[in-house]
Amino acid sequence: MEIVLRDNLILVTTDFDTLNTQWMKDFLNHHSRGMLFLPKAVMVFRNEILAQQREVFINQLSQYHATKHDFSHEFFLRSLLKFGAQPIRIELNKQEEPQEIKVNLYAYNSDTVLISLEYPNSWILSYLRSQLEVYVERGTDISLVLDVSDYKAKARLERALDKRHVLHYQIKYSYNNRFMSKLYSDFAKYSFGSLCQEEEDAQKNHFYAVLQCPVGASQNKLRDNYKRLAKAYHPDKILQEAPHMVEHYTQKFQLLQEAYSALKII
Repeated sequence: MEIVLRDNLILVTTDFDTLNTQWMKDFLNHHSRGMLFLPKAVMVFRNEILAQQREVFINQLSQYHATKHDFSHEFFLRSLLKFGAQPIRIELNKQEEPQEIKVNLYAYNSDTVLISLEYPNSWILSYLRSQLEVYVERGTDISLVLDVSDYKAKARLERALDKRHVLHYQIKYSYNNRFMSKLYSDFAKYSFGSLCQEEEDAQKNHFYAVLQCPVGASQNKLRDNYKRLAKAYHPDKILQEAPHMVEHYTQKFQLLQEAYSALKII
């Protein structure tokens, strides 16, 4: 294990065995809802509600690291605690051979979806919970039952299923031929035109929200907010920051451009 303290994060580079130790898994499971899953790493952001668990973890991390490298735990702990408010990135120190995990999708009806794993895997389940927690009705160590009764829930489910790599796991989703027809059966009652109009109105309202304007705001208000937000989120301002922050600002900047381009012609 190696730990690097930076201005904007704590970087922990370790092997998969250490990542699966109970104290490490307990900490990550507590933070699963607000955790960012990457192909080779996880990023844990500070949560005031879980401040105590975070402090306990930093203490355990310091002890483990000091024991491995034979130096003073107390001295290193003081250094770690100075960075206690920063995100913690835990990264695998070598590229593990990809392991395929099969996940089955089943729609009871248009409102309820079952996600089930063949075998328990806390990392895959933590990823799914982090993306879908607000829609989880119940779950076990190998399954989640989701309430997807509105289009936002369905859209969130689709985005979650788009990600196929978590740490060194490769997710393979499977479903029967009736899954899609059951899941979207409610849309059959709409005509093509009415469905398109509803989607268009929802998208327009979303663009107003992106520009932090009330629906129907004037062109002057749209222009002023766009200029202010584009200046605040321009990626060139944070080129020296962590890559995930640059990516976040870039996506936000592009969304602002898309929203303003769509609304300024209305």
